[in-house]
Amino acid sequence: MDISSRNASSVDMAQTELARLIEIMAALRTPVTGCPWDLLQDFRSIAPYTIEEAYEVADAIERDDMVDLVDELGDLLLQVVYHARLAEEARHFAFVDVVRAINAKMIRRHPHVFGDTSARNAGMAKGEWNRIKAEEKAEKLASRGGAARPGDTPETSALAGVPTSLPGLTRAVKLQDKAGKVGFDWNDPRAVIAKIREELDEVEEALDQGTEADRREEIGDLLFVMANLARHAAVDPEAALRGANAKFLRRFLHIEHELAAQGRTPAQSTLDEMDAFWNAAKALEKVGKLEF
Repeated sequence: MDISSRNASSVDMAQTELARLIEIMAALRTPVTGCPWDLLQDFRSIAPYTIEEAYEVADAIERDDMVDLVDELGDLLLQVVYHARLAEEARHFAFVDVVRAINAKMIRRHPHVFGDTSARNAGMAKGEWNRIKAEEKAEKLASRGGAARPGDTPETSALAGVPTSLPGLTRAVKLQDKAGKVGFDWNDPRAVIAKIREELDEVEEALDQGTEADRREEIGDLLFVMANLARHAAVDPEAALRGANAKFLRRFLHIEHELAAQGRTPAQSTLDEMDAFWNAAKALEKVGKLEF
């Protein structure tokens, strides 16, 4: 079997399995005979699971666990099929409309791949992707009669198009990036560090004299600037924080392990004792000998 035949066979199998998944979802949502839990769900109740599954995909990638990645991508695909089924029941759209829309978008945004010979030879001109996206936004706005969606940033704003549903750090980076494109940005990461020091002083003042609302606001400002530093350093703050979480978990597990060997728990030890085990975990980590 040549490569083209193998590819065709793979596509056929994918289509068969996807059709089966769509049928399974329809069965789960069938009144009386379907799953009682699934029948109670709607877009809003399922949305948190959709976000959770996307994070689990990212986690599997971070751990380089291809076995888990297959499973988590399947869970994420189920979320797409689930939302499409809900929409089909409400007669808004069907799964095929979702696929058709993304197919059209990918072809439209890659004229240097799917266009005519002259477009392919020209390649992707600088700014072409953004121009195409801007045209798509204009068309979508026109289809709504010029009305923005509730809660949206005005389409005329340089900050338009950043969903409010994004994780806070990710949304901060996207807002900052858009503002930077129109010149509202520092051109030196060290200037961001200076701003972090300023925000830290304001956090300290809020801790000493402020209300709960003051503390929340100042810590929010600090996190926002930290996200900006990550952006200037070309670091994804969400990925960096996930890494820090994983590191904290490894080191704390070492503390628990060492205390358990003494017949104790963290609650039965002092902060100084736990801190000593923490530093030992750091030393082991540096030489690749931390067990967790």
